[in-house]
Amino acid sequence: MLAGDEIRALRIVQSSPDHDLAVQPNGIDLSIDALWRFAAAGRLGRTNDERVLPARDELAFDAAGWLDLPAATYGVRYDELVSLPNDCGGLCFPRSSLLRMGLHVPTAVWDAGYSGRGEGLLIVHNPEGVRLQRGARIAQLVVFRLTSTARAYAGQYQFENR
Repeated sequence: MLAGDEIRALRIVQSSPDHDLAVQPNGIDLSIDALWRFAAAGRLGRTNDERVLPARDELAFDAAGWLDLPAATYGVRYDELVSLPNDCGGLCFPRSSLLRMGLHVPTAVWDAGYSGRGEGLLIVHNPEGVRLQRGARIAQLVVFRLTSTARAYAGQYQFENR
């Protein structure tokens, strides 16, 4: 696993100009850029041709950048640009502060060679909901070296949200 300072030095994760990277000993925090509700059902078949992503209703932050979320499942776009080299992969985990509030970001694999502003899932389990601000750090990306260089990710989400 790469130390947070190594991830920063290799420029694997880059932040927006309006805030600094949140470098942790074992990774880099990812922050909220956008949140949405799912407005329809999705579809996933045996081939990518059968995949249909659900429609989204993007949620609006107030003038101070805050949003009140009731218990539900939301999509999230991270603010940071991630560019993994072909000899590294990543795993995204929820920050412990999130878990202590009754929220969860499910783990996801970030493939070698992926580049973009990733998307994930935010689940508000707390029946009282939560108040989140745009730019709040909700997840941590942990990066590790592979035993050999991999073929670069070339899927549908390559260069998303750039």
